[in-house]
Amino acid sequence: MKLTEKAEEILESMWIAIEEEGRGFVDLDSVEVTADDPAVRELTGHAFVELKGERIHFRPEGRAEGEKTIRRHRLAERLMMDVLNIRGDNAEIKACQFEHLLNEGVDVKVCTMLNHPTTCPHGKRIPPGECCEEAASRGDLGVVPLTELKSGEEGEIAYILTEDNKKMQKLMAMGVLPGNQIVLMQAFPSYIFRVGYSEFAIDTAMAREIFVRR
Repeated sequence: MKLTEKAEEILESMWIAIEEEGRGFVDLDSVEVTADDPAVRELTGHAFVELKGERIHFRPEGRAEGEKTIRRHRLAERLMMDVLNIRGDNAEIKACQFEHLLNEGVDVKVCTMLNHPTTCPHGKRIPPGECCEEAASRGDLGVVPLTELKSGEEGEIAYILTEDNKKMQKLMAMGVLPGNQIVLMQAFPSYIFRVGYSEFAIDTAMAREIFVRR
């Protein structure tokens, strides 16, 4: 089931107000809607919320859906800032747009790529998903820096995290591209890795900027 963007935004605002700020309900005015708003009718139709006068309350199903919505938004924030290096107000705008694309399945892939983060860039809690719990039970670290691999260990390149364009271009010229396989050949005194049939040596700082999916 796919909700409209406005319905998701109402659930998100309610979840923050009720679950994080400790309110028992939300006034319709605070989420800038009226009782006959199509998004409100959509949520009541799915039995996610109920109206009591000018107040809107969560039903249990709505609280669970609100948690999923806030999780997607905060994962989108992490993706914008940590991977795409988009900062400031622009990051928030992009995250708001992107979160609606993270339906079930896509959010799991993003969460795994980000190594199951527990907080957003502003320090607010990201509700864990089933993928987080499964990863913790397996001891699976998900995506890690190249420096976390052992000599001889292989992984798939997930992304490069650097603000230095020259470093980015240098690594890409080596074949360090998302989806390529990488094998760590040596970790000391420098990091030597193999991509395809070629081997390269880099320092620790650069190795920390290559993120690999084990």
